[in-house]
Amino acid sequence: MIAIVTVLLAFPLGLFVKSHLSANVAYAIAHLWAFTFQGVYLMISWVGGDYSAFSRNPDTMPVGYGLVAAAIFAVGFGLVAAGHRLGVRRRARSAVASLA
Repeated sequence: MIAIVTVLLAFPLGLFVKSHLSANVAYAIAHLWAFTFQGVYLMISWVGGDYSAFSRNPDTMPVGYGLVAAAIFAVGFGLVAAGHRLGVRRRARSAVASLA
């Protein structure tokens, strides 16, 4: 879920939102919503007996899950930055073309 949100939203937000800060905040809000939704979904599955995401032992910390989620979060910020860089170039090019 969080990977889908990252792929679908991060680059377009960076590309189309003029403010880099606003694009990052919008991406962070979308990612954190998806992370919460995904976490609740996985916990409901775990309580129902599906142990594919988390260990059977409730005392163990799912460190791997956290690391993968953090890596996806970081990749999303990289995609926002790449989209913003491309958007700035496109806007500058169109501004020069409209002056000529």
